[in-house]
Amino acid sequence: MNDQAKHKEKILVVDDDAKIIFAFLEVLKKDGYSAITASDGEEAIKIASTEKVDLIFMDISLPKITGLEVIKKFKEQGINIPTIIITGYGIMQNAIKAMQLGAFDYLTKPLDINKIRELTKKALLKLTPPGSDKGISFNANIVDRYEIIGRSQKMQEIYKLIGMVSTTPNTVSVLITGESGTGKELAARAIHVSTKGNGHPFIGLNCSTVPDNLLESELFGHEKGAFTGASERKLGKFELAQDGTIFLDEIGNLLPSLQQKLLRVLQEREFERLGGDMPIKVGARFIAATNRNLESEIKNGNFREDLFFRLNVIEIKLPPLRERVEDIPLLANYFLTKYNEHLNKNVKGFSSEAVLLLNSYQFPGNVRELENIIERAIMLTRGEEITSDLLEKMLNINIAVKAPVLPINGTTFRQSRDYILNLFEKQFVEDKLKTLHGNVTSAAKASGMTRQNFQRMMKKYNIKAEDYR
Repeated sequence: MNDQAKHKEKILVVDDDAKIIFAFLEVLKKDGYSAITASDGEEAIKIASTEKVDLIFMDISLPKITGLEVIKKFKEQGINIPTIIITGYGIMQNAIKAMQLGAFDYLTKPLDINKIRELTKKALLKLTPPGSDKGISFNANIVDRYEIIGRSQKMQEIYKLIGMVSTTPNTVSVLITGESGTGKELAARAIHVSTKGNGHPFIGLNCSTVPDNLLESELFGHEKGAFTGASERKLGKFELAQDGTIFLDEIGNLLPSLQQKLLRVLQEREFERLGGDMPIKVGARFIAATNRNLESEIKNGNFREDLFFRLNVIEIKLPPLRERVEDIPLLANYFLTKYNEHLNKNVKGFSSEAVLLLNSYQFPGNVRELENIIERAIMLTRGEEITSDLLEKMLNINIAVKAPVLPINGTTFRQSRDYILNLFEKQFVEDKLKTLHGNVTSAAKASGMTRQNFQRMMKKYNIKAEDYR
């Protein structure tokens, strides 16, 4: 028996799938934990209220009442047990709502044994996120309204962060980083709606689009006569935001003088209009975003270090699209549906070559570029599907998979075919593992393969998962 077999903690597994139950019992008992099971939400509540349970793994889709409803019942009854939600549907609403309701974490199917063990250790150490004991209302239409689409592991982590942020006080600032086109404003709006709902204003401003001499007035407002041309009082973005959210995009463009004033606002939670002397309280949550590396900007003397630390209480780093390739078909189909409706078209889908092309493209403009590509393709296509020929012409590139140089002399057709196939299989497996940081389960899922078949291909080409972690 291994060292972990000394554990005495009792873990409750709630799922109506016997295979899932069996998998958990195998892992937990092997590691020395005491494991019990329940097949529905009502039974889980009864066990949690009558027995000493240290940790709960619970499926969202349960008979009688859902896993999320069970967590609500726990709160009503004062049951405070770390709970990890399990689901086969890795969508944003479930992840955010689970974290808002106080779930310790969120686990997607197919299950990863290493992830189960990792979360078990963390949860039993009581590493519960700050504020996770608060239940906050959730707007289930966020994904439809703000187009935050993705089921990749990286996006699951983003959703969980949004859920945790929404349980924190307004005084906690958020910094969203990522390349242009990754959806920083969408993430900011999702935080706002998750926290505030629709009853409070979301006020956004792109610092790179406002002239430097007007930016201070835009942020803090001014009194009548404060400067030449100030013919009447104007309310700034901070004042308009009230108790909602103020979002400043491209924060790295702020002049040093404005950086100092912004720092004071974040520290004191108050400001004055230009030309005024009456302090005005700030009740809004502050979210900033940038595509610049602010730490490099600090080293170069372009950004204040103290302001950076004030902004970066919680950082949400959005991945570029090339690092979540498995989300491209999902996004492409979402935009297909959206622009079919907007443009009154009826394009059915994409050719297999077009899908391969989209998955191969690097998307320097990220999700914004993909959306633009799909919109233009729908306008230009004359058939029922979007073809690779059309996409290549639009992008002015040829990114179709190119066959490697073949050893033609002395080879048969079958030998040449096998040569190409082997090169493709090896590169495909390596690319998936690289994108998903060596997570075999996620790579297999993203490939549309079983874990066993994916591992068989890894063994065939002597590919080791640890080389990509």
